[in-house]
Amino acid sequence: MSLLPRPARLAVLAALDIALHSRSRPVSSRALAARHDLPPRHLESMLQAMVRAGILKSVRGPAGGYELARERRRLYVGEIVRVALRAEEGAQDGEEPRLLTLAVDPVFAEAERQALAKLDTITLDELHGQAVAAGLGELEANEGDFEI
Repeated sequence: MSLLPRPARLAVLAALDIALHSRSRPVSSRALAARHDLPPRHLESMLQAMVRAGILKSVRGPAGGYELARERRRLYVGEIVRVALRAEEGAQDGEEPRLLTLAVDPVFAEAERQALAKLDTITLDELHGQAVAAGLGELEANEGDFEI
């Protein structure tokens, strides 16, 4: 069970994948989607939200794709999660039940606040180090990579 919605976790996964695989060239959204068996259309909208937030930069052209907009040590997981949460909120519509908004949501809002405060202390560089230590780094760089 995860308190963070799947889009938030996928945004962190995307940023980490790009950190792991964009050394020699940008990572295409198609390669990223193929590597993790994700739907490319949904992933592309998340990547664009991260570009608008200054987490990623988009590189155009036949060898284009995405790169980190800043050094890994200057990108915090909490920042990436907030971008995904805002994107998800914008996609929701309709009125919420009163019991949910008055009794349940405040509890989850406090848990979310505490979780984000903790995630604000974790850099993408730390996640990168964990992924490399687990053997998920450069060795996989060519798996699923192809031009767009």
